[in-house]
Amino acid sequence: MQNLKSVNDIIHKKPAVMLYFSASTCNVCHSLKPKLIDAVQKHISKFEIINIDIATDTDVAASFNVFTIPTVLFFLEGKEFLRKSRHMSIGEVIREIKRPYDMLFDA
Repeated sequence: MQNLKSVNDIIHKKPAVMLYFSASTCNVCHSLKPKLIDAVQKHISKFEIINIDIATDTDVAASFNVFTIPTVLFFLEGKEFLRKSRHMSIGEVIREIKRPYDMLFDA
């Protein structure tokens, strides 16, 4: 279980953060999550990954305006850079975040 303060603290302390919003009842979320996390760790490894269950962490989900699942938010240097919801391609997500990530970390 996450709380809003701890999530915001991580976003502002870590240079790269991924929030993965899902729910225990979401089959798509469970199917996508390991594939997306594997791709992120393989291609853009410095991301801190935080899993948020919208059923139990309702204040966190509402604060980030997440009302559909799965939703993924990427933050670079404390600012939201990319938001993807529901229908997303893992390759597309990696392509969209890789260039700014590489610029930030001089990969």
